[in-house]
Amino acid sequence: MTVVLSVPPAGPAPALRLRPWRADDLPALVAAHRDPLLRRWLATSLTGEAEARQWLDAQEAAWAKATRLSFAVVADDRSPLGHVVVKPTSAGTAEVGYWTAAHARGLGIAARAVDTLSHWALGTQDVVALTRLELVHAVGNHPSCRVAVKCGYALHDLIPAAPPAFPTEGHRHVRC
Repeated sequence: MTVVLSVPPAGPAPALRLRPWRADDLPALVAAHRDPLLRRWLATSLTGEAEARQWLDAQEAAWAKATRLSFAVVADDRSPLGHVVVKPTSAGTAEVGYWTAAHARGLGIAARAVDTLSHWALGTQDVVALTRLELVHAVGNHPSCRVAVKCGYALHDLIPAAPPAFPTEGHRHVRC
């Protein structure tokens, strides 16, 4: 099943599309992961084309099993500006994740994409039935906290650090 979600324009910001990742997204994916700020906040980052290719293959396989529903965020179906994902974790619950490429930050893209994905994930029964979404970020990642709040995710609890994968405390925001 191919799912494409539309995000209407917001003021001067263009309309966006959330679509499955494709092989021709490889250069944009590698370029985005070269950004030190992005690497700072991600649990894993891609260091080159081979890893990016494996990541793209894993996204496609996970879609087929409905275990990770990831989307490239694009404007006019051009090069990806970011990424949003829904990862079912237990019955009715999923974690939402996202990132925005350095050149696309500060334009409201993350909030618009996360909000659209959240509405879809809670409203669709086509792929997986969800009633609760969780958005987790490091305590010091203030932009992610603002995106969570803007998208209707309430702060639920503080998550203790779990090095080495999660070296700092985190916030868990919830949207039902």
